Amino acid sequence: MAATAVRYLRSATAGRSPGAPAPTRRPPDPLPPPELRAVRDGERPPVDPALFRRTLGHFASGVTVVTAPAADGAGPAGFACQSFSSLSLDPPLVVFMVGRGSTTWPRIARSGVFCANVLGADQAALCQAFAASGARTADKFAGVGHHPSPATGSPVLDGVPAWVDCAIHAVHTGGDHLIVVGRVAALGTDEVAALRGPLLFHRGAFGGFRAFEGGAPT
Repeated sequence: MAATAVRYLRSATAGRSPGAPAPTRRPPDPLPPPELRAVRDGERPPVDPALFRRTLGHFASGVTVVTAPAADGAGPAGFACQSFSSLSLDPPLVVFMVGRGSTTWPRIARSGVFCANVLGADQAALCQAFAASGARTADKFAGVGHHPSPATGSPVLDGVPAWVDCAIHAVHTGGDHLIVVGRVAALGTDEVAALRGPLLFHRGAFGGFRAFEGGAPT
């Protein structure tokens, strides 16, 4: 290593007069910046729709029926929805997702309001009736008892454990669905109906809820 350093110093001073300043060495050119680009659609591994549904089906959810009052000379509107969730406490906001191809959603959107009816464990048949695709909206309410909610007049279905009455606050796009945010105007519960427990949806089937004895598991 010492011999190498001596040779370098000799070569650097060769041909230079004593006392002359050392020549300025030009720094090396910097490396070019790496090329940055977005990942193209064809470069992403495809997600199999069946696998997507099967995997996400392991997430159990509650079930609601989202309703809106009669408008435009038609009866009330409603559809089954398992994507309902609370969003914010201040201000009080809730959210649900609906397919962009839904035939019921445009009627709810025109009304500007909705009521989310949280279903109980014994209301699976009611959920299936409101989940019927292509059925006329008025037919979904045939034989179903309901009364208007206090703030928006949207149908509150008889026997539901809880209901949340809202004005539509915002609508956002999310792929093939719309994300609907509602501002809560009124809400309530039926403690007797709540004793039956909630209706849950898990892996394509309905079920109920059973609390662990002694509280949450450790």
